[in-house]
Amino acid sequence: MLGWALLFFVVAIIAAVFGFGGIASASAGIAQVLFFIFLVLLVGSLLLHLFRGARR
Repeated sequence: MLGWALLFFVVAIIAAVFGFGGIASASAGIAQVLFFIFLVLLVGSLLLHLFRGARR
């Protein structure tokens, strides 16, 4: 998921360089949403790991 966020961020930067403002803002918005979803899933995964403990 972080890879997708980075991809949309790169698309946003390239679109901004070439002057496509609408595409750049849309791509940046998608990248931001995907990044925050990634962060929520990462924190949730870390909390589950801490509370459940490592099973061996």
